[in-house]
Amino acid sequence: MTNSLSKRDACLANFSAFHRGMPTCENRQMTQAILPNGINIEYDTLGDPKNPTLLWIMGFTAQMTAWPEEFLQLFVAQGFHIVRFDNRDCGLSYKHDGVMVETDKVTMQAAMGETVTVPVPYTLSDMAADAMGVLDHLGIDKAHIIGASMGGMIAQTVAIEHPHRTQSLTSIMSVTGDLAYGTPTEAALNTLLAPPSPDRATYIENAANWAVWCSKKYFDLAEAKARAAREFDRSFYPEGSHRQLAAIYASGDRSDKLRVLNTPTLVIHGRDDQLLTPSGGERTAELIPGSVFMFVTDMGHDVPLPLWPIFVDAIASHARRAA
Repeated sequence: MTNSLSKRDACLANFSAFHRGMPTCENRQMTQAILPNGINIEYDTLGDPKNPTLLWIMGFTAQMTAWPEEFLQLFVAQGFHIVRFDNRDCGLSYKHDGVMVETDKVTMQAAMGETVTVPVPYTLSDMAADAMGVLDHLGIDKAHIIGASMGGMIAQTVAIEHPHRTQSLTSIMSVTGDLAYGTPTEAALNTLLAPPSPDRATYIENAANWAVWCSKKYFDLAEAKARAAREFDRSFYPEGSHRQLAAIYASGDRSDKLRVLNTPTLVIHGRDDQLLTPSGGERTAELIPGSVFMFVTDMGHDVPLPLWPIFVDAIASHARRAA
């Protein structure tokens, strides 16, 4: 019988062309950047800093380790320098402990098409500035900005507000902030906003619920549970989800700014995505001038391992063209 670990190893073995000359984990550095605003951001790097930098931004409540190191090493083997980090209120980065936000009122105002007047501790612009602070800390002038889900929203905001720092933009399974597009299915939204698990064992078991938005073909329950265990042990912080959600809704619609964006852009979205449904990616590509849209079969709101070669080829090629 083939278990989940052996399937994963077998799949990775099929990527031997990508792995030739790949650096070992000994080349990785993990530390914190203390930004001028007092926020500390946990980050790590892979590869040679002399090479072009890919800055990877994760999504809602997701830690930087949700970008698997084996995946990122494929880009190192392609000649890139990798930077990933934990967003504030997540992972090992700064946490706004005890700061209350009326998330229900924020989302209600946004859903009604009103300007959000409810105070929030930060917005996507602040999170984009955090990303630039990490680059400043590392002495990196420009980078290729890659973000998934909320990370795609932050990446779009970086391209809009820090265009001189953005060599290219890759927006993965994300949206423009216009609530008419990318609307989650009821099942996916209910799963996302379900009450936090009371303990480690329940959190791991509840990883089965992720299947609602993941690839229908490639969802691996054993791997999902293993990832849940790693996430819980590294940093279980459900309190941050309310503030991150408020930041998303309070930041509003980026459509008008995306229409005049002058950044080489690749938009990737999965046909199976139930959390941010495909119209969100289609609309993003429609708005950004000259963007390339990649609509991926058998991809949900995830980056399943069997599709890694597609992502590596598309993102690496996009970065080289932009450079």
